[in-house]
Amino acid sequence: MSSYSSRRLAACCLALFACVWAPLLWAQAPSGSNGQPPAIASALPAGDSGRTLTVGTKIAPPFVVKSGDGYSGLSIELWQEVADKLGLKTKYVGTDLKGLLSGVENGKLNIAVAALTVTAQREAKLDFTYPFYSSGLAIAVPTQGGNSTWQTIKRFFSWQFFTALLTLSAVLLAFGALVWLFERRHNADEFGGSPLHGLASGFWWAAVTMTTVGYGDKSPRTAGGRLVGLVWMFAAVIIISSFTAAIATSLTVNKLATGIQSVNDLNSARVATVAHSAAAQALNDRGIAFSRRDTLAAALADLAAGQVDAVVYDAPLMQYRVREKYPNKITVLPNTFERQDYAFALPQGSPLREPINRAILEYLESNQWTFLKNRYLGQ
Repeated sequence: MSSYSSRRLAACCLALFACVWAPLLWAQAPSGSNGQPPAIASALPAGDSGRTLTVGTKIAPPFVVKSGDGYSGLSIELWQEVADKLGLKTKYVGTDLKGLLSGVENGKLNIAVAALTVTAQREAKLDFTYPFYSSGLAIAVPTQGGNSTWQTIKRFFSWQFFTALLTLSAVLLAFGALVWLFERRHNADEFGGSPLHGLASGFWWAAVTMTTVGYGDKSPRTAGGRLVGLVWMFAAVIIISSFTAAIATSLTVNKLATGIQSVNDLNSARVATVAHSAAAQALNDRGIAFSRRDTLAAALADLAAGQVDAVVYDAPLMQYRVREKYPNKITVLPNTFERQDYAFALPQGSPLREPINRAILEYLESNQWTFLKNRYLGQ
């Protein structure tokens, strides 16, 4: 074989090798230091790879759960994914909300990982990462004890029921008196007798006419009496509909024992929330009086014991705790207010913010994040 043919054959083999094996070798090669994607690896400050961060956290199921000697939960697992991508190590320090905020502010904590809400007041002292979860504040109220017969009977002795009944009775008496005034002399057999007897007859006539029963034992004969009867028959159609609705409302066994339906009903209620929380700030901004508790667990325990009428706090945290401990005693209202964005907190000017943000965004776009949320929060 000629030298030209040999060189041509060698070139073809080399080209074939490059086409087949180069992509495989490229895929197996590390894309950055510690196998990190180039964009994230390049953003990590020099010398921080392998660094151990002091991470402050606060128990807030299902975002942070104490499990044995360590922590788990939605926020914790997200942070572990971020830390692994950046080649960072973690030393967890448990504290309360106040300690979490002050620890990051004074630099004793490198980062706070919890269910921490981003607020303007906190942003003035701390730096926050990209938010990884958005929700709102919710209201928890006591659950009424079932649709029992006793609960229904109690409604018959409620002020609302008596008010509706007395109002209807007054209207019946008014139209009955008008008929009696017209009929007492010309129709004495049906509306005559003493004033008390005549008014009773008029009341009876108004009642049976309103209900369209119309026994026929009493009926107006004079022109004035019949005019009153005609007006009453048309008016009774509207009155009986309104009365039925009022009675139904007063007898309905509402699941909510306090009657609180939204944030607008909190001004006259005994409200509790967690001290130093975003919920406390939101209530304060709205001018709603409230008492403070050290933890959400303490606030919900007081609600279940009847010491307060409502608890206001982050919706996913309350829903989780109520579902776990008070499924039949406490109800979390479905509507939320005051949007809450959860993020990690860093000291102001932290060089880790940018690489952490990139790692968070990358993970939030993955299917793993969707699976993780469903596992901790439900579908």
